[in-house]
Amino acid sequence: MNPFAWINFALLNLSMILFSVFYGISLLPATRSEKRGERAWKESKTLRIVASVFETIFTACIILWHWFPVPEIDWEIFPIHWWIGLIIFSVIFIPGLIIMIKGVVDAGSETLTPSEGTEMYGGIYNHIRHPQTVGEMPMFVALAFALNSWFLVLFTFVFIIIYTPLIMCIEEKDLVKRFGDSYRQYQKETRAFFPKLRKRKE
Repeated sequence: MNPFAWINFALLNLSMILFSVFYGISLLPATRSEKRGERAWKESKTLRIVASVFETIFTACIILWHWFPVPEIDWEIFPIHWWIGLIIFSVIFIPGLIIMIKGVVDAGSETLTPSEGTEMYGGIYNHIRHPQTVGEMPMFVALAFALNSWFLVLFTFVFIIIYTPLIMCIEEKDLVKRFGDSYRQYQKETRAFFPKLRKRKE
């Protein structure tokens, strides 16, 4: 077996962990500022840049699996009709990308550079509290379907169901510190990942 397959597998796991850790810490500027002062806000930007590097490596490792799979766990989803995976990819990836971009635009500079003076933002955030997560996370599963790999589908799915609630909990505790009762009220009125179905007025 090509030794690079195991190297890629190791990097896949390591980059996933480091991405999660660095991004999680970057979501705590208000909490960290209690000990580190104003530096904590600037450090959050650096931490997010580092996290994005590891996320890029994570994504690259997923793609490289196509050429360097670990044979023992290389299970094809569609042995013959591989193009079905591309259709599933498109159905998941395109809406996810649109939602993620909308979240980034509506969050503005806060996406990369948290600021103590930032006010709570609107747009898509009026409907769901974590649109960037809603858009971005399923894109990993979509990519796994495009690569026709059951292992990658299971791997990315497990990553999402563990990562998403943890990162939400970490972020929202810090947001409550930043915005106080305003954010608590926002939590009551707005769902985390799926918009409320509003009753039609008669």
